[in-house]
Amino acid sequence: MVKKIAIFNYEFNLSQTITTFYLGWMLAKKGHRVILVDADPNCVLTARTLGYKTQKEQDKIEEIYNTRLNIKTGLAPAFESQPRAIEAVDCIPIDDQKGLFLLPGHRGFFEYEATLNMAQDLRNPLQSLKNLPGSITNLLNKTASKFNVDYILIDMNSSLGAINQNLLMTSDFLIIPTNPDLFSAMSIDSLSRVLPKWYHWAKQASLLPIFKTATYPFPNVTLKCLGIISYDNNVSLIKNKTTFLNKWLKKNEEDISKKLIPSLVQNHMMLPLTDYKKLEMNNNCFLQKIENFILLDLCFREHKKPLYSFRNRDLDSEKWSEKWVVDLIQASKEENRKKFSDLADKVINLASAYALSN
Repeated sequence: MVKKIAIFNYEFNLSQTITTFYLGWMLAKKGHRVILVDADPNCVLTARTLGYKTQKEQDKIEEIYNTRLNIKTGLAPAFESQPRAIEAVDCIPIDDQKGLFLLPGHRGFFEYEATLNMAQDLRNPLQSLKNLPGSITNLLNKTASKFNVDYILIDMNSSLGAINQNLLMTSDFLIIPTNPDLFSAMSIDSLSRVLPKWYHWAKQASLLPIFKTATYPFPNVTLKCLGIISYDNNVSLIKNKTTFLNKWLKKNEEDISKKLIPSLVQNHMMLPLTDYKKLEMNNNCFLQKIENFILLDLCFREHKKPLYSFRNRDLDSEKWSEKWVVDLIQASKEENRKKFSDLADKVINLASAYALSN
């Protein structure tokens, strides 16, 4: 059965998209079939994965949107009362990595936010909107079945709106990416309060007859947090960055261990803590700490592939404006591969162990 993993944090940066792409690619590299879902109306994952820098690339994306479903058109039967059932999206195979697919995003996906917000109001559930809360997971499940995938990774937007609430609470697992800065610290503090509220809402929604008997039933809630990923936002180029980074790394670690994890444990949103300890994850449940975030982003943006998958021909100096970037990629590639390979192994281990126990 497919395992749906939401990549989410309440802060505006690219760490969610980077995590979705790099982790998804590594899972596929290890032989799993994976769909990357672009659920962010900004469509950064779609634009970067397919390429959007040249006119040729833009024409290709336009053709895809004119001939294939995307997350918005896939949900249109439910949200726009069309006389047809939701059907699987015809995902796009990702170049250079077998078994990896993209479910494209759409800028208009956010148009469904207000309607979904009304549909998810448990104080006065509307009969006319009863199919909406379960429609998103129905679309993802049908698409997963069509492509026979093992994992769905969901790149979410940076908000606390109804779409994110639904996507997260109908997923099996959650990964939270963080950065060593003030705003990430704020997000951790906020999530420690918001996530339990969402979980409580979802538990109630799953028991309501109006949603259980809908055409697209709202599923039972099984969400568990797999852990935290910490990114170093710099490329070892900023002078005196150590003191700055250490301050916020320490702050994040303290808030995660003293606020976020206890809150998730109390609300049954964590796996047994012994499962994390078996993988030598500390009390903060860090899945991985990854350096050179800007470099990871640069490789994804410019060449549509992860840093760890670069080959010699990708490092042709003529393709890069600065030689030091090529040197840094070459020096970082193997360590980056090890980090994401270890991350993928932990995700596989934790997700599989939980699936077997249920």
